[in-house]
Parts: sequence; C-alpha cells; structure tokens
Amino acid sequence: MNIIVIGHGMVGHKFVETLAAAAPHLHITVLGEEPRPAYDRVHLSDFFAGKTADDLSLVAPGFFERANLELKLNAKVAAIDRGARSVTLAGGEVLAYDKLVLATGSSPFVPPVPGRERAGCFVYRTIEDLEAMRECGARSRSGVVVGGGLLGLECAKALRDLGLDAHVVEFAPRLMAVQVDDPGARMLRTRIEELGVAVHTGKNTLAIVDGEAGMHRMQFADGSHLDTDMIVFSAGIRPRDELARACELALGPRGGIAIDDDCLTSDPDIYAVGECAAWRGQLFGLVAPGYDMARTAVRHVLGAPGGFLGADMSTKLKLMGVDVASIGDAHGATPGSRSYQFSDERKGLYKKIVVSDCGKRLLGAVLVGDAAQYGTLLQMAANGIALPEAPEFLILPQHEGQPPHGPGVGALPASAQVCSCNDVSKGTLCAAVLEGATSIGALKKCTGAGTACGGCVPLVTQVLNAELAKQGVAVSRALCEHFAHSRQELHHLVRIGRIRSFGELLARHGTGLGCDICKPVAANILASTWNDFVLKPEHASLQDSNDYFLGNIQKDGTYSVVPRMPGGEVTADGLIAVGMVAKKYGLYTKITGGQRVDLFGARVDQLPLIWEELIAAGFESGHAYGKSLRTVKSCVGSTWCRYGVGDSAGFAIALEHRYKGLRTPHKVKFGVSGCTRECAEAQGKDVGLIATDKGWNLYVCGNGGMKPRHAELLASNLDEATVVKLVDRFLMFYVRTADRLQRTSTWREHLEGGLDYLKRVVVEDTLGIGLELEAEMQAVVDTYACEWKNAVEDPAVRKRFRHFVNSEAQDDNVVFMPERGQVRPATIEERRRLIPIVVAH
Repeated sequence: MNIIVIGHGMVGHKFVETLAAAAPHLHITVLGEEPRPAYDRVHLSDFFAGKTADDLSLVAPGFFERANLELKLNAKVAAIDRGARSVTLAGGEVLAYDKLVLATGSSPFVPPVPGRERAGCFVYRTIEDLEAMRECGARSRSGVVVGGGLLGLECAKALRDLGLDAHVVEFAPRLMAVQVDDPGARMLRTRIEELGVAVHTGKNTLAIVDGEAGMHRMQFADGSHLDTDMIVFSAGIRPRDELARACELALGPRGGIAIDDDCLTSDPDIYAVGECAAWRGQLFGLVAPGYDMARTAVRHVLGAPGGFLGADMSTKLKLMGVDVASIGDAHGATPGSRSYQFSDERKGLYKKIVVSDCGKRLLGAVLVGDAAQYGTLLQMAANGIALPEAPEFLILPQHEGQPPHGPGVGALPASAQVCSCNDVSKGTLCAAVLEGATSIGALKKCTGAGTACGGCVPLVTQVLNAELAKQGVAVSRALCEHFAHSRQELHHLVRIGRIRSFGELLARHGTGLGCDICKPVAANILASTWNDFVLKPEHASLQDSNDYFLGNIQKDGTYSVVPRMPGGEVTADGLIAVGMVAKKYGLYTKITGGQRVDLFGARVDQLPLIWEELIAAGFESGHAYGKSLRTVKSCVGSTWCRYGVGDSAGFAIALEHRYKGLRTPHKVKFGVSGCTRECAEAQGKDVGLIATDKGWNLYVCGNGGMKPRHAELLASNLDEATVVKLVDRFLMFYVRTADRLQRTSTWREHLEGGLDYLKRVVVEDTLGIGLELEAEMQAVVDTYACEWKNAVEDPAVRKRFRHFVNSEAQDDNVVFMPERGQVRPATIEERRRLIPIVVAH
C-alpha cells in the first residue's frame, strides 16, 4: 500500500511516526511545503529565547533514512485527482496513492485591513516568519501584535525578547476571550502590563498608514491611533482546505474538511487530520486533538477499532511567565451551574471553579497566576470524580503543613487520560512503572507522556511517585534529565571527587549538555564548595541573570545596587559616599528591611562605575542578588540600649563578616537581638540569636515572606565561640543536604527526624562530621573575595557590562519620572508620552 501525506507539521509527523512504528512495511511519502521537516510550533516563541530550528525539530536523526519512508521538502501540491488517485506537485511531478492523508494545517487569519501588506507587517506561524521578524526587530524600537489570544500573547513575549516596546491590540473587550472570564482577563491584563506590555482592548483597526513616531500608524475606529515600527498579525487561524475545495470534498459549515469518526473525508480513500479537519462541524486549534485524529486515522488504515470522539479543549500554558489555565465550561454556560471564585490582587492570583447545580461535579475552571491545581481539577472534571463537601477549598490557598486539597492521583481510575497529546492513561503509566520505568525520563520515553506540550509532567510525576511508593520502591529525586542525582548527591560528588567545573561534573556524572535547572544548581554547589569567582569563564554561563550581572534586575531592565553594611552599621562618611553615588548616577534610594541602603535604577553599563566608587569608599558587594547570606539584622544592643544584655551589633557585624559570600541553596538571613524584647526579629530568620543574661540562645529555620515560620530553639546559653561553631555546622549541613531552591524552613519541614535529628547532628555531633563541617566553612571564610572588586578589576569580565554586544550605546528605553524628590520607572502611559511610540488621541 502506498500512502501519501500532504503536510509535514506536528500532526502530519505524528501520523507518519505512529504508522511507521505500527506497519514498517507500508510505503509512506510525505510532502512538506516548508523548507524544513516538522518542528514544534507549540514552543515557537522559544526561537527568540535562543533555541534554533534544529532544537525545535520533531524529527529524530535518521528517521527518514528508513526503508519505505520518503520526505519531499518545498513540495507544494497543486492538485488532487481523486479519480486517478494521484496528486500533482507545483513542479509538475505526479504521485499515485492508495490512501491520501491531508494534514495541511491552518493559515493565520489576517483581518482585511487596508495596509496589511506593507513591509514590516508579519504573521506568526513558521520559522521563516520568525526569522523575518528578528531581522526587522533589529532595526525597530516598537512592535504591535494584533490579537490578544493564546498565540498573540506568546507573540508579545517574542517582541519583548527582541528588546522592543511591545503592544497588544485586541478587538474584543478582554484578553483570551475564549478561555478566560472577565475577572480572570482583568488579572491577566494587570500581570502582563506589569511586565511591560501595553494592552489595548476593544480596538477595531480601520487602516495602516505611514506613521510619524514609527514606520506604521494603526488607525482605530474610536479615532485614536498607534504608531509602531512593526506589526504582527496573530488574530486566529483558518483551516487550509483549498485542495479539498478544488477536488470537491465535503467541507464543514465553518470551513475545514468534513470528516467522520474515523477521520475519513467524503472520499473513502482520503483522510484529514489536525487543524484542516472539521469533525461534526467543529474545528480544533490545539495539538492534542490533532494527535488523537492522527492516531485514529492510523488505526483505520490498519483496520483496528477506535474512532475520534472529540476532544477536551482545556489548556494550560505560561504566558510571559504568567500561568494561565482553562478547563471545560470555564464561563459557566451550563444551565444551573454555580461558581466559586478566589482573587488575590496583591499576588496577582485569580481562581474559579464551576460546579454542577447539585454541587457534586466539577464542570470547569479558570486559573490565572498559579496553575498548580490544573492537573487535579482537569482529572476531576474529565473523570466525574465527586467533589468534596466544601469544593471551595480546591482553590483556596493551602497553608504550610496542611495536606493538599483534592482527591490525589490514587482516586483516578486507570482509564483516566493523563497525557491528552499522546493519549496516555494512568493505567498505561502504572503498567510502565511495573515493567521498570522508574524515572520520569524512562516513563516519557516508553509511553510518550509529557513529550509534546509538557503540561502533564507534574501529574505524570505524581502517578510515578504514587506507583513507586505502592511497590515499596524509593522515589527518584533526580535533579533533571541530565543528572540522575539529587542536589544533595551532586554536592557530595563535587566535594568528594574534587570537581571544579560544570563540564567535568557533566562528563563524569551526567548526560547531554545541561539545562536551566542543573546549570544554576551546579554553579551554586561549585561556589559553596570551592568559593571560586562566579564570573570566571568556566562558571559565568551557568549563572542566572542576577548572578551574571551581580545585581538584582528590576521591572524596567535596570539593576539595584546594595552595598554591604554589616549588622546595619554604617559611618557618616559611608552614608555620605552612598548618597553622593546615588546623586551622581540619579539612583532611587531606600532603606531595606535588612538595614541596608538599596540603590535602584542603575543601567548595566553603569554598574562597574558605581561599584568602583563604592569600593573606594570602603564598601563591598552585599550579595543581594545571590543565593547566599543577605543580611544580619541587629539592634544596638547593650552598647546603647538600656535594656540590652548583649552586644548584638558587634556580634552581628562579626557574623556577617564571617559568612558573607557563602553560597547556599536559597537566600539566608540572620537576626541578632540584644535582649528578649527582640527588636531584630531574630525568631523570624534562618539563623537568629537572642542575648540573655546567661549567653546567647540560637534559633534556626525561621522564615518571613509568603509562608512565615517561627524559628526553633536549637541551643541556649551559648558563648560566642560556641555560637560560631554551631552556626558553621548548621549552615554547611544545610548546604550539603537541602534540595534545589529550598529555604531552611522548608528543608527543616522535610528533614527526617525533625528538630531532634538536627540537634543531634549539629549540637551533639552524633554523625561525627562536626569538625569536617567547621573546616569546610573555614575554607569558605579564608577564600572570600568581593565579587564587585573582582569584576571591575578583570577586563574580560568588565566587558560584559553593556547593553549591546557590538556597541557601547545606552538603553534608550530606560525612562524615569520624578517622585517625592527621587526617581521611579515611568509607567506605560508616561512612556507613551515621552517616547513617541504611543496611542494618541
């Protein structure tokens, strides 16, 4: 049998991949219109974040080198002759088929606006489109996306990645009108605008003409206009059914090639799958239904049972870093349905569930800002799992120490579909675990779950862990797919093997090239173990943005500078020096909660200059950017205070000088109070000390922030030397054993044996590692060097502190406004007035 597939997109390739695996004897010819094989359109925006076309490819190396498989690229089909069962290519070549599969996908919808064909106007569909956008973006200052749906917001992120002032213009009154309700859309808009993207809803574009403050001017029906250099249309898609129309196949009422439950068209020898197909009049714009159609068509070709029964259009994605999810009847259109809603404007969270009139079934949900419950809610809706008596707790915040809300994976039936993209059920996953797939990587490889959009990976992980626990097998704590070790194990390997670089660690204990998870973890481990300068050539590429520039990046792209002021103590001359630096560079100044002065608004090219002046005045890096000791907060203690019984300021300064620069799994904060009045809030810190008339009481594992935790008393009535010894041990034991990005409070909650075990290790030294931990800390103390000083004195490092790789030009997009005698970042509206890339009336 000779099968021809027209279209080599994601769904077309899924059909080929599935059929070739099931029936390698069949001859399959694939006709791809584009110049490259199938690639991942779901993650297309990653192209602007550094991924290449090869990175996005879905075709395994050597796939089309197999017998009976043939791929023709740049192969545009001109016509289908159903009577002769042949297709004719644009170049004149005629190919015969026994079965034909149409996987022609869709094309972007471009509103019929006069001026839409102008140079600098694009669609967002192919890698070639993205390459053209990148070339135009290099000479542009601003860009507009027409369309505020899923793909439009992804495209807006791409414009931001290109360094442009990004705008979204949407005809509807809200963003993501199909998936999200009004309150959710308002929350999403707020979050997106906070990220620097201007949103214009309810805008009907009448024409695109020459602009004054940009290449183009978009004229709107309400009389306003928007000037920009670049326009990208992402206003929806239309099925590519032109070949089907020409050969008179039946079409759907809204276009698309009509198919039955077997994905057959009106011609029994022709199938249609994916975005070009209309099943019972319905079009599907997500990849998961397309994959299901591809599998259905393969089954029918092979004579196997099983038809296409529609698809759940629930979706979860991260738009510009903001989690958004929509499940089932998100708008509560079902008669008699009721909803529960939770909103936290301060944190930018909105959650809603829609339940049946009887209150027993979940019909739909909307999640904005936090989609952690997506997997649980999706499975409850899809499988009809009974709701708890108080369903509102499914979306209310969960306090630390409480068991998770919801039924858990144990309540899911074996038939529950966990991965909709690849049609993988819970039962399939459990069977694979029983057969030896005991890691996420192995489970993905043998079942395909989580290998497409990746949205199901958290739920797949839960199923894996639950099944392993049921079998009495230890749950894998592999850091990522590149290391089959936990952070704790990697730290041990680095220390024992005396490994000094990520390359050496990867070669000896890992696979592949590494990723955004393991690289920063390895950087942190190497720094806490050997205390090398983090911007040495072998370490620099591993760092996250803050460590890479030794400063905290702010919402407008500038950085904050925090000089160390040990124990909160600073001289008058020091304050004057800081003030002079702030005045010279026009920086906003604020006293932090950790008793330091924070300087905001420094451009990246100004950082070395600012550091030099601060170093000359006697300051060092405050490490406010690192996973390290941040501050040691103190009161004045017995030196000045009439209640003080201990020199809290002096001891705080000594402690901060000892532990400054120590890299830890997460940030660490100290507090030292001179008496039990507790002015330094020591019992809310990772390490806290309170003076008594018998010595110092040592508290550990406290935490403020989102989940406050009271610190616990580790030891009491200590002299200063004993305090230092115990803190050395405590910190290095934490560094050795904590998980990635785990605060001491969370580490303590997960520590087997709890506080009693911690006391035995740190105070009683039952493991016999006390002297070893102290020696490791002393090595860090002895090798301390100010990172700012290292950076400004190393010409190679200093060169990276500029906005553009090939230019010394400054960032013109940094705009400040005066406020209360200082400056602040301009709002979007203020930027529109000052930088004429704006909506004008």
